[in-house]
Amino acid sequence: MNEAAGAGPWLAGGLALALAAVHLFAGRLRFLSVTPRSVWLSMSGGASVAYVFVHLLPELAAAQESLERSDLAFLGPSAEIYLVALAGLAIFYGLERAAETSRRERRDQGEEDAASPGVFWLHTVSFALYNLLIGYLLLHREDPGLRSLLLFALAMGLHFLVNDYGLRHHHRRLYDRVGRWVLAVAVLLGWAVGLRLEIRELHVALLFAFLAGGVVLNVLKEELPAERESRFWAFAVGAGGYAVLLLI
Repeated sequence: MNEAAGAGPWLAGGLALALAAVHLFAGRLRFLSVTPRSVWLSMSGGASVAYVFVHLLPELAAAQESLERSDLAFLGPSAEIYLVALAGLAIFYGLERAAETSRRERRDQGEEDAASPGVFWLHTVSFALYNLLIGYLLLHREDPGLRSLLLFALAMGLHFLVNDYGLRHHHRRLYDRVGRWVLAVAVLLGWAVGLRLEIRELHVALLFAFLAGGVVLNVLKEELPAERESRFWAFAVGAGGYAVLLLI
């Protein structure tokens, strides 16, 4: 459903600018680049995951039921939506492994501890498409209206903070010089596409399913490695607090 019927496209545009600003200015938050992992990053990750499990997954379950009654179903009951979510998780897992492998190979050769330029562009283009999707979904979501828009934008802003930290960790100076600008523009481009293009609600559900899988992987890959010394309590507070906000 077009957001013009709810909270308004220009409010969504302002939120798209705010999301773009996360990528542009998150690198200046030096207190995030610490070990043990910053409590703010862990709390942001927890909130992002809570949004997926408490808000998105119930909507996707309802969308799957609608999909099964439509002419789009082709894999039998309860398949398409969750396969798309699985695809989102698997694709971003593959991107993470490519970056880790590239960094390890370059370290072994005595080069900078950063992924190769080829992997950088693979990462950047993939996350630009991811951000474009998020910008589009600011205008077209399963649940229209102001409250839904603000909850979605807040969850994605916190998620962008986590993503920005992870991408800077892999790509260093190249991300600061180029990558963050590409990702910031991609969010605004997604919003601009949303002004001109509206797809079927069931297709929107498939986009949200892909986003759900990507969010879960991109958060957990930052929280789980032992060397990050993540703080479980901060992650739990972020997840619990945002879950309560969603349920109120």
